[in-house]
Amino acid sequence: MNVEVTPLPGIGTRQDFESRSGRRIGVITHRDGHFDLIVSKADDPDSCAASIPLTVEESAALANLLGAPSLVAQLREQATGVNTRQLPLAPGSPFDGRTLGDTALRTRTAVSVVAVVRAGTVHPSPRPDFVLGGGDMLVTVGTTDGLALAADVLDRG
Repeated sequence: MNVEVTPLPGIGTRQDFESRSGRRIGVITHRDGHFDLIVSKADDPDSCAASIPLTVEESAALANLLGAPSLVAQLREQATGVNTRQLPLAPGSPFDGRTLGDTALRTRTAVSVVAVVRAGTVHPSPRPDFVLGGGDMLVTVGTTDGLALAADVLDRG
């Protein structure tokens, strides 16, 4: 599936793809951290038929409904004392455009990033040189306290 990323100056980015029916489906990630789910008109892929504003939490819930990694559910079943959490990386975060290694999450919080979900694509086991982008969803594993600290690190640096 080819996902197109289009910068929207002063707004954020649009990430979309063409469905089998010819409609474009995507997400606009605004600079302030909120999202819009968009669907093109059937007869004009450049015109928007629907735009639904989503909070970070709503976009994470939608990603889960659409199949963002089942790894989270598997970990919950198999490991006691291990927690998982999906942490959004808001556009404009101190780590937007920087590498996963720059976050030093494992060293600072004892939390591991096991996958990054970007525009509906799962990137499992990202390496330290993986460049993060605003709108990414980081699938993390750690203690409850470590996960709370990791969320704070991603938000504030």
